[in-house]
Amino acid sequence: MNPTELASHSTFEETLLTARRTMLMSEILKLAMDSFRASKTRFALTALGMVIGTASVILVVTIGMTGSQYVQELIQKIGTNSIEVEYAGGGTTPSERVLYNDYLTRDDERLVDEQVPGIMYSSPVVAMHERISFGGGIVKDTLVLGVSPDYQHIRNLIVTDGRFMDQTDDTAHFHCAVVTQIFARERYGSEDEAVGQTFEIQGIPFTVIGVFKEAVNDFGQSEIADETVLIPFSVARYFTGTENVHQLYFSMRNMNEVTDAEKEIQRVIQSHHRPNSVYKTQTLKALLTTAAQIADALTAVLVLVAAVTLAVGGVGIMNIMLANVRSRIREIGIRKALGATYREIKLQFLTEAVIISLTGGIVGTIVGLSVPLSIRFFTDYKLPFSWLSVLIALASATLVGIIFGTVPATRAAQMDPVEALKYE
Repeated sequence: MNPTELASHSTFEETLLTARRTMLMSEILKLAMDSFRASKTRFALTALGMVIGTASVILVVTIGMTGSQYVQELIQKIGTNSIEVEYAGGGTTPSERVLYNDYLTRDDERLVDEQVPGIMYSSPVVAMHERISFGGGIVKDTLVLGVSPDYQHIRNLIVTDGRFMDQTDDTAHFHCAVVTQIFARERYGSEDEAVGQTFEIQGIPFTVIGVFKEAVNDFGQSEIADETVLIPFSVARYFTGTENVHQLYFSMRNMNEVTDAEKEIQRVIQSHHRPNSVYKTQTLKALLTTAAQIADALTAVLVLVAAVTLAVGGVGIMNIMLANVRSRIREIGIRKALGATYREIKLQFLTEAVIISLTGGIVGTIVGLSVPLSIRFFTDYKLPFSWLSVLIALASATLVGIIFGTVPATRAAQMDPVEALKYE
C-alpha cells in the first residue's frame, strides 16, 4: 500500500471511529429515554429526592440572605454611617491626666465640618443626670442630653407625637424638650398628653414639644436610656457652666466613607489639641461586619444540612439503578454479545443516573426559585435570591448523579456476558 493509500485509509478509519462514537452516544441517550418511558413512576419517584434536595439548597440560601439583609437593615437604622468621638484623657502619667483636661468643644465640631468631606450631620452631646418629679411624690434620676437638631438624623430617631427641636429652638435658647415614650407615659399617662406639658429641671420649666423613640433596638450601643430627655445644647451648656462636650457625633453620606472619615476626624481634632491628649473614635461598621459574617456562617451551616438531603436523594438513585441493573441483566448480556464494550455499558447506566439526578435538579431549581420570585412579584418585599446558588444546586445534582451512579454502572459493565445470557 503506497503512502497516499495509507493516508486515505487512516483518514477513513478516523472518520468511521468518530461516526461510531457519535452513534453510540446517541444510542445511549435513546436507550436511557426508552428505559424511563417504560418505568415513568419509578423515574419520577427517584427524581423526587433530587427535587427536594435542590429546592432545599436554593431556599436555604434565600433564607440566609434574607436573614442577613434583615439584620443589616436593623443595624443600619442605629446609625452605621455615624462616627462618635470622645475625650479619653491627656498626659502621659495619671497626675498629668488629672491636671490637663482637654475636652472636646463645638469648635472641634465646626473644624471637622469644614475640613472633612462627606459629613451630612453633626451634633455635640452633653449628658446630665437630673432629679425630675414624676408626680405623687415620685422623683427619678433622669438622663438629660443636650444635643443639636441634627441629632435626630444621626440617631435615626422617630418622633411619634409633636415635633423634634429645630435650629430656631437651639439658636433662641428655648426651654423645650423632646422625651422618650416611656418618660411620656410614666409622667403624663400617654404620649399625646405629654405634648405641651411642662416639667422642671433645676427649677427651670421646660415645655415638651415632642415624643420620640429609636428606630430599632440598639443592642446597648446608644447613650439613650428608657427615660431620657433631649434639650437644646445651647440651653444645656448653662447647666454645665462650660463649653465642653462629652461626645461629638458625625454622620457620613454612606457607610463606605466611614473608615477614611474616622481617621481624618481623629487627625483634625488631634491637631487642635495637646499632643498627649487622647481621643477615641467609634463606629458601628465593625458590628455590621460581624453580623454579616455570622449570617454567612449560619447560611453555610444550613446549606450543609440541605446537602444531606441531596445525599439521601443520591442514595435513592443508587438503589434504583442497582435494581435497574438486576432487572436488565439479559439486556446487558445481549448487548455485550453484540460487541458492546465495558466503557459503553458503564456510560449507558451512568448517563441514566445523571439524567435522573439532573432532571430532579432542574425541577427542584424551578421550585426553589418560584418562592422568592413569587414574593417579589405579588408583594412589595424584594426577597433576595442568588443565581450562584442555582449554579451550585445544578452542579451538585450532576455530581450526585455521577457519584451515586458509578457503582451500579460499574457493576453492569463488569458482568460476564455468558452468565448474563443464562440469567432467568
